[in-house]
Amino acid sequence: MAEAHQAVAFQFTVGPDGIDLQLSHEALRQIYLSGLHSWKKRFIRFKNGVMTGVYPGSPGGFMIVVVSYMSYNRYYQLDPSRGILTKLGEYLPISQYMSSDSQKVVGGVLVGTGLWVSIIMVMRNVLKSLLSWHGWMSQRHGSVSYSTHLWMILVKIFSGRKPMLYSFQNSLPRLPVPSVKDTCRRYLESVRPLMEDEQFERMKGLAKDFEKNLGPRLQWYLKLKSWWTSNYVSDWWEEYIYLRGRSPIMVNSNYYAMDFLYVFPTSIQAARAGNAIHAIMLYRRKLDRAQIKPLMLLHTIPMCSSQYERMFNTSRVPGVDTDTLVHVNESKHIVVYHKGRFYKVWMFYGGRLLLPREIEQQMERILADTSEPSAGEEKLAALPVTSR
Repeated sequence: MAEAHQAVAFQFTVGPDGIDLQLSHEALRQIYLSGLHSWKKRFIRFKNGVMTGVYPGSPGGFMIVVVSYMSYNRYYQLDPSRGILTKLGEYLPISQYMSSDSQKVVGGVLVGTGLWVSIIMVMRNVLKSLLSWHGWMSQRHGSVSYSTHLWMILVKIFSGRKPMLYSFQNSLPRLPVPSVKDTCRRYLESVRPLMEDEQFERMKGLAKDFEKNLGPRLQWYLKLKSWWTSNYVSDWWEEYIYLRGRSPIMVNSNYYAMDFLYVFPTSIQAARAGNAIHAIMLYRRKLDRAQIKPLMLLHTIPMCSSQYERMFNTSRVPGVDTDTLVHVNESKHIVVYHKGRFYKVWMFYGGRLLLPREIEQQMERILADTSEPSAGEEKLAALPVTSR
């Protein structure tokens, strides 16, 4: 009860002399720091969204393009607005608010911005076209042709400098839809070793019938979807294969991490847990700030980074026929399971991440706790081992 009173920001009592109000300055300070931390994360997300949205452009590139454009027009005594504001003045009273020189500056900045955006779009589309070529996959290891070398140089040129985690998402090509004929051919090649001659001949007839009748209509649906989405498979795979799968997820889907290192600084369980948790939280902070470099094959070819978005703060909620993914933008705690009991452990205090030693102290308190699990709590962790 004492801890609960300390967590209250203010208390008041009503007595004969009136209302006695007592403020907890520490609680108010924690509320302020928590709000400040939340707004910092929002600003970082907004900034990263802007930087990713204009990549391979940058604020420095914007200044170079605008200043160069304005200098060029000033040197040749040209109107940097290209007459845009003059035409707008026929419909809007612009001259009442800006002088002619101001109109030229504003118009020049607008035209320069449009030029900068056009350069970005050209670079993106060129990079997308370059990445649509897959000939590099068939190159023999250690032997790269001249054309592949030239292709890799062009990819590096149009990839920009210092990409963030999601910088290439708008430049990646769409997943191509293979032809019905090619799909049937590859399917027959894959099932041939598994079938007898009679079964295979029957399957060839079914594949031929599918290629002529039902296949073209389904192909049209796939192409229509591929025009609206960058990957026409991912959402269907997630819904019908992943979330509707009823097999146990403990060994089939869940991932885990362990602190197996070449050097063991300590054998104390709580200390190792504190170091591992702190390292994971530092990685999550880099992930939130998009400071992790995107995965690049051969240090040149960017890979999709969409799976990073739900690495943390995501839960798979079980359902009767299908599960549901629940993702929250911000989470400040972790869940620890020990001897049939679940603990909610806060990772931040005063707007900062807890140090490894502070996390170790939390783990020590959990290890020293001898209380009994609540009703139904002890065996709850065994549920993911069975079918959904």
